[in-house]
Amino acid sequence: MNVLITGGMGYIGSHTCVEMLEAGLTPIIIDNLCNARSEVLNRIEHLTQQRPVFLEGDVRDEAFLDSVFAQYDIDSVIHFAGLKAVGESVRKPLEYYDNNVNGSLVLTRCMRKAGVTSLVFSSSATVYGDPQSVPITEQDPTGATTNPYGTSKYMVERCLMDLVHAEPEWSITLLRYFNPVGAHPSGLMGEDPQGTPNNLMPFIAQVAVGRREKLSIFGDDYQTKDGTGVRDYIHVLDLADGHIAALQQVGAKPGLHIFNLGTGQGSSVLDMVNAFSQASGKSIAYELCPRRPGDIAKCWASTDKAQRELGWKAKRSVTEMTADTWRWQSNNPQGY
Repeated sequence: MNVLITGGMGYIGSHTCVEMLEAGLTPIIIDNLCNARSEVLNRIEHLTQQRPVFLEGDVRDEAFLDSVFAQYDIDSVIHFAGLKAVGESVRKPLEYYDNNVNGSLVLTRCMRKAGVTSLVFSSSATVYGDPQSVPITEQDPTGATTNPYGTSKYMVERCLMDLVHAEPEWSITLLRYFNPVGAHPSGLMGEDPQGTPNNLMPFIAQVAVGRREKLSIFGDDYQTKDGTGVRDYIHVLDLADGHIAALQQVGAKPGLHIFNLGTGQGSSVLDMVNAFSQASGKSIAYELCPRRPGDIAKCWASTDKAQRELGWKAKRSVTEMTADTWRWQSNNPQGY
C-alpha cells in the first residue's frame, strides 16, 4: 500500500513512517520542513534499512500536490501537516487557520482530482474543548474549543464530515489524539522542536540535558490532585501503531470513522516531572507560573472504541515514555 504522509518528517509523522515500513507499507513523504529536519530521513533509513521517497513542498501548494499524485500511485493519505502549538495559536491565529484549515482543503481537493478517497486525519483532543467529564468518549460534544489550534482542528473535522456526507464513497478517519510523548527506543529519533518547546516533555528533557535552566509550570490551582493540569500522555510509537490500525481496519471502508487515541489514564504535570527525574537521574528545576490562555484542567480519553473496532490499545507506560525521551535527548542534546 502506497501512503502519502503529509508532514512525514515531523515528530509523529516520522515515527509513523518507521512503523509503516516495518509493517510492509510504503510511505511517500511530503513536508515543507518548517518544523522538521532533513536529517530525519537518514534516521528512518538507518532504523529500517529503507529510504522512503521524500518530496519537499507545502500542502497548501496545489500544483505541487497535483504533481505528487500524478507521479505516484497513492492508495491512501495520512494528513499530519499543520501547526500544533496551543500557545502560539493564540498569538498567531491566522497562520494556524491558513496552515491547518486551508492546507486540508487544498489536500482534499487534490485527492478528489486524483481519485484518492481514503484519508486518515491527524485531529486532536482539543476539539472537545474543556470537557464536562472524563474520560472523554467519541460521542462527547465538540466545537467549544478554547484556542485557535483546537478550533482549526474542529473546522477541518467539520469540512471532512460534510465531504463524506456529500460524497459517501470517501473513507475518512478522524484520529483524535491526546498528548504524544516519548521517542524511538533506539535513541535515534525523537521530538526536536524548533525554538522554545511548546509541549511539556521536550521542555523537561531540555532542562534535564542542560539546554534550559528551568521548566515553567503554568497553573498550580486547577481542581486536580496536585493543582497542575492532568493530561493523557501516549507514547508516539503507540500513536503510530494506531494510524496503521486505522489504515488496515477502516481505511478502505467508505464512511466516517472517529477514534480517540490515548491511554485512558491521566497524569499531572508534576507526575511527569517526577517520572522524568527518575528516568534520567536528574533533578528537574521548575517554577510555578500563572495559567496560560486556552489551557484546561484535565483531559483523558476513553479508548474503548479503538480497542473494539481497530483492535488497538496503547501498550507503553509512562516509565517507558520518559526513559525513551531521555535516551533520545541525552544522545542528541541539540536535537537533529
